[in-house]
Order: sequence, then C-alpha cells, then structure tokens
Amino acid sequence: MKTNATSLYLMLMVLFLVIGCKNESKKPEQLDKPKTTEIVSLSGNYVSESYSKKNEGYDWVAVSVTEMPNNQLKVAVRSRADKKKPTCTFDAIADKVDNKTYQTQIKGQTIVFGFTDTTIRISTQKQEDEDALYFYCSGGASIGGTYTKINEELDESQIDKTKFSKVLNLQDIGFNISSIKKEGKNTLTIFTYGLKEREFNESFTIDGEEVINAEVEDLNADGSPELFIFTQSAGSGSYGNVYAFSVNNKKSMSQVYFTPTAENKTINKGYMGHDEFTLIENRLAQRFPIYKDGDTNANPTGGTRQVSYKLVDGEASRLLKVDKVTEY
Repeated sequence: MKTNATSLYLMLMVLFLVIGCKNESKKPEQLDKPKTTEIVSLSGNYVSESYSKKNEGYDWVAVSVTEMPNNQLKVAVRSRADKKKPTCTFDAIADKVDNKTYQTQIKGQTIVFGFTDTTIRISTQKQEDEDALYFYCSGGASIGGTYTKINEELDESQIDKTKFSKVLNLQDIGFNISSIKKEGKNTLTIFTYGLKEREFNESFTIDGEEVINAEVEDLNADGSPELFIFTQSAGSGSYGNVYAFSVNNKKSMSQVYFTPTAENKTINKGYMGHDEFTLIENRLAQRFPIYKDGDTNANPTGGTRQVSYKLVDGEASRLLKVDKVTEY
C-alpha cells in the first residue's frame, strides 16, 4: 500500500515537472512578439505576362522602376524592339502617395502606379481618363495593366534601347525629346513641330549623363515657349545639368546658356552634386545639399540651398541668370 502511494506520488511529481517545463518554454514575450515585415525595394524590372514567351517570338512590355531622392520614382516603360518598332514607350517621374502608391500628372490627368511586393499596376485615377494610357503605345495597345517583378536584367538583345522619351506641347509648338545609348555613346535628340520658319532637329552627345526629365514653359512671357531638359551624371555624385532652349517668336529655336553649378561662384560654395531641377511658375528652380569641410558624400551637414533662375537676354543669346538664393 505504501509502495503504491509512493509510486503515485512520484508519477504526479514527474507530470507537474513536465507541464511546468512546457509552460516555461513558452515565454509571454516570445508569444506576443510581432512578426517583422521586410521592406521590399520598389526598384527593379517588371514585365508583362508574354515576357516568359519572348523566345517564341511574342511581343512584350517592361516597366523599369528606379527610386530617387525626395520620395520620387523614375518610371520607364519599354517594349520589344528587335523584330519591329517598339510597341510602348513612356517615361515619368512619380511622386509618393503612400508606401505602395505613386502618381504623376500629365496634361491634367493623374496616372497611378500601385505596388505589391511582386507587381506594379498602372492605371488612371479617374476611369474616364483611361484613354491617356493608350497614347504611349501603337496598334491599340496600352501601358495600363499589371506587370510582375523579375529578379534579373531585361533581355538586352530584344529591348528598345531608348533611354528616355517624352513629347511636350505648349502654345501650338511641339517638342519630341529622346535619348538613346548605342555603341557606347549616349545621344540626346530634339526635334520640334509647329515652328513657322525653321524646325529644330539636333542631336547632342551627353556621355556620362542620363536624361531624368523634360519640361516646357514660357519663362519670359513672350508668347513662345522654352524647353528644359534635366540630366544627371553617373556615379555617386549625381551632378545635375540643364539643357535649355528658347523659341524665337514661334519661328525658330535656339539654345539658352546655363552656367554649370560647379563653375558658378555665386552658388557653388559647398556644392558636391545631388541637385534637382524643376520649373516653378516663370522660374527655373534648383535645390541641392550643402557640404561642409570634412563631410562625406553620403552625409552633407550644411543644410539645403535653393536657387531660382530667370531667363534674360544676353549679348549673343538668352541665358539663365541666378535670381534668388535661399538656404535652410
């Protein structure tokens, strides 16, 4: 009887110890600890469904996304170009709405880029604006739709080699701007339509630079537009540059002189690149970080310098002159 009681007591003790060990192994902080979600970069290449059949001769479209400073994305849509003319060509700078949504405004219409971890969807904010997505394609195609991300470079033997393409219009004058890299050279080409006496059709070698964006505005309010093309150098410095052109009484177009920032003593103190350009009303605006002595390229500590330029008449040609400098 005593033996049975002792055995039962030992069994209960073992059972309590096992239960206690199990409960101890499940600590409250381990159970309550939230799962962390890895931040996925939006940069990369996204392709249409037909890309998987490219070796069978199928046409395909790709979207290349590059993250830029100030919560912006560079979006470039390209298509197959080895067997026929490219189906779709589109370039835009998109502004952040939230972590998974970016948008850009073109001719008063909003184009939306919605992301998941593996896809990008291109659409318009308003359903009635969907026709705008067909403008950048031929043969009834559209840049709209969903594209899937791939972890590889696009097929260089098939893809359109155009690095940048944009069509702009203002005051009945049209501008076609494109950049292509071929045989190791990067070439910027501009041609106009609508000038009364002489259309502009010129190409410039811009090796070491990449076209980021192009805008058009009538800066001097003379009834004829100005064209601005913004470029950025390769490498960690990301030095910005401007190619500017002014239409003369809607008859012809000539280049506007812009002093490179590094050579402009009025604003170049502490300048080490990473600048951005845009048009604000009737001024060209530039913004860049200020570097102090000892600052590394990745860590400027001198604040930000904002510069506005106005278009003025020079002795030989029009030029962009510093109008106002603000630091903050």
